[in-house]
Amino acid sequence: MPTLSTERLTRATSLLRLAESKVRILRSIAWSPEVKERFFADGARELPRVSYPSFDAAPVHAQLAEARALIDFEPVIDAWLGRTADAIATSADLLASVEKPAFLEYGARLYGLPTTPHAGGSPIELARTFDRVFAEVSHVDLGAPPAACHLADAVAVRMREACDTLFGTDAPEVLVVDHLSANALAGPRRVQIRRDACFTDRDVEQLVQHEAYVHVCTSLNGGHQDAVPILGASHAGTTRTQEGLAVFAEFITGTLDPDRTRRLADRVLAIQMAIEGADFLQVYRYYRERAASESQAFESTRRVFRGGVLTGGAPFTKDSVYLDGFLRVSDFLRSVVSLGRTDGLQLLFCGKLDVDDIPALARLAELGLCRPPLYLPPWASDHRYLVTFLAYTSFLSSLPPSDHHASDTAMLAHVPVLRGFGRNERGPRAAADDGSDPD
Repeated sequence: MPTLSTERLTRATSLLRLAESKVRILRSIAWSPEVKERFFADGARELPRVSYPSFDAAPVHAQLAEARALIDFEPVIDAWLGRTADAIATSADLLASVEKPAFLEYGARLYGLPTTPHAGGSPIELARTFDRVFAEVSHVDLGAPPAACHLADAVAVRMREACDTLFGTDAPEVLVVDHLSANALAGPRRVQIRRDACFTDRDVEQLVQHEAYVHVCTSLNGGHQDAVPILGASHAGTTRTQEGLAVFAEFITGTLDPDRTRRLADRVLAIQMAIEGADFLQVYRYYRERAASESQAFESTRRVFRGGVLTGGAPFTKDSVYLDGFLRVSDFLRSVVSLGRTDGLQLLFCGKLDVDDIPALARLAELGLCRPPLYLPPWASDHRYLVTFLAYTSFLSSLPPSDHHASDTAMLAHVPVLRGFGRNERGPRAAADDGSDPD
């Protein structure tokens, strides 16, 4: 086995990061605001007219070849670096195939498909379960406060406070911008919030947990990994775990609500519709039945078709990773707790990585080449609730199907539904009865 050279490792991972820096998927397939304006000016009856910049994958592949020539360390490290190089190469090929059927093939390699099997079930199965359950409880008053719109400037104040508290002098700049493909976007140097976006009370804290306490956190931690620079790069090979970890953060902190969860499920269902041949207009009409506005329906449909084939068959599958990654990260953290391996939680925040990279990073940490994370979100640094919750869910997952569910179902089938029972007419829930609540 060759001796592990720190200099060669740093050189190889620096080359991987240099290659990755040439591949900006979301930026390259973003739609200009004019696309949306034309779509509605035409009465929302014609496919959008979109153009993308051309992309030459050859320079990226050449850079990767130079990096691959240096990869000869230990099997577990070589496997990780090889997967990273493959993900960057596939990302380049994805951009070179926009608006072509091959776009789906490369996207599936990077992000999977809604039907990709997982030990805990596929994303499409989880999405359909969420969709069914939320439809069944749609008549239930869940106790949400009256509809509210927190404007971008107010959200920015909360985001700055959260970033300053956790990151101190490393805190990113928080900006309110006019044009953004999402409501918010976070990186190690800046967090951007779209000026015309409207946020609910839960949205605000979701953004803090998701964008600041995961995406910014892992970016900053990765940026401090001097011996392994690739850990500071958000390449597509890390997307599943990074988005899954961010959704898990929402979940474990109690900020993941039915509206947000249903949006994540709808993304998976819409991607599957497009894979099966639905075009942009068909998916837009699907969203129009569910979204609060035409604008929101358009934005949700745009996420599915950006870079892909507007007539159907080859969508952008990235949004499958939110539920897929949520399943994977949840499984991993249950294993961490059941085995008493809290070092695994520390490794998960060392930078931009995939769960499958943990063995390689553990080896590098053993050699002193991967540093512990500088920053951890509150839920990950205070393990009390996390361990309790995951220990309980680990126990539940080990149980065989219970007879109680069948007997409870039979019992409740004969119990009358008490609609409105228990509502607090004096408290904030009373607003649900006066028509002001969107549900």
